[in-house]
Amino acid sequence: MRAGVIFGFVLAWVWPLVALPRAFAAANPQRPRQEWPLPVAEPKKKEPEEPTQVLELPKEPPPSVVAESQRLSFHVTPLSSQGLLSQQVRQALRALFAQVRGAQVIKLRAFVAGTGDLRRVQAVVSETFTERRLPLPALSVVQVGALPLAGAQVVLEAVAQERKTVNPYGLAFISGQAAGASDPLASAGPLLEQSLGALRTAVHAAGSDEENVLRVTCFISSFDDWSHLRQQVARAFPRAALNLLQPRRAPTRALVECEAVARLKASPASPFQLLNPPQLPRAEYYSQIALVGPARLVFTGAQLGFRSTEEDARLAFQRLARTLKEVGASFQQVAVSHLYPLSAATGELLQRVRAEFYDRQTPPASTMLAFEGLPSLDASFGVEVVAVLPPTGHGSARPASPSSAP
Repeated sequence: MRAGVIFGFVLAWVWPLVALPRAFAAANPQRPRQEWPLPVAEPKKKEPEEPTQVLELPKEPPPSVVAESQRLSFHVTPLSSQGLLSQQVRQALRALFAQVRGAQVIKLRAFVAGTGDLRRVQAVVSETFTERRLPLPALSVVQVGALPLAGAQVVLEAVAQERKTVNPYGLAFISGQAAGASDPLASAGPLLEQSLGALRTAVHAAGSDEENVLRVTCFISSFDDWSHLRQQVARAFPRAALNLLQPRRAPTRALVECEAVARLKASPASPFQLLNPPQLPRAEYYSQIALVGPARLVFTGAQLGFRSTEEDARLAFQRLARTLKEVGASFQQVAVSHLYPLSAATGELLQRVRAEFYDRQTPPASTMLAFEGLPSLDASFGVEVVAVLPPTGHGSARPASPSSAP
């Protein structure tokens, strides 16, 4: 009796487990097994890989550019306080292209204030000129202590070659006329007036006048009232492109030094002549004025020097000599040079070394001050020149002996 009850309970639980699958199988008969070969799934088509984008490196500016003196114009870009360094460089270039109106820019000198990476200037210049399919200019980049506008980080000086003659008799390059005081807090106004007075003397000695001064650059140790200082320069040379800047953040003495480029009103006595007017102090290492008649000029970018020994300085001048040689010039044809030492000691070293490369009797016009920095952190100075090429088929263009203008 007990065994029958147990059997009944087991059967009640097990029978549904056996009967239900059979009933489901009967209601849903299996499909016949597919014979060989079985279908093979087609492989998915691979989507084409996107090509790897290769960014081109910015082109290097040329070490030098040749242009004709009688077709040169000189420009200074307006200051802007909007944006960071790269944006301000682009704004300055747009303003420059508007100024030159299609003329070829052959030389740029960029003065940069602030803590931005100076190497960005070259990159932006290269990108902008390449995008516009324009030939790259020779380029010099120098860091200064300050510009006369809060927030401004860059100002560009440019030399452009016009389509027609604008300087029929040539140009005068005038060295920086320095006026200083031992007190670093001395007012810049009287020093500026003194420098501008010497610059007027040089302009007249060169055979030009205030109306024909094309560009004036004034290096001022401090901007106590920059708008008033700018008005002083504008009154002295009303038609010139003006650039005022502070070479160092913390000057050790008060200093103003103004240089200029002027259009000649008559042909010079020789195609290339160096002058030292008696009204101006005679300098041992440079001439006060370089006169250049209608001629081809070579504008170089800044050649950087590293470390602070005479041998290191010689290497930089030797590299610059090779740059000049590539276009058929030499140090004997240099009309004007700009030197950018980063300390007074380096400046004194450069005075000694450059005398080995220039003719001691006919040194070029020159401006040299201590600046804040250069694009390479290892650089101790930079040097650039403007040289005169001889006419095609003639010998070297050597300057006439330094003379004293009346």
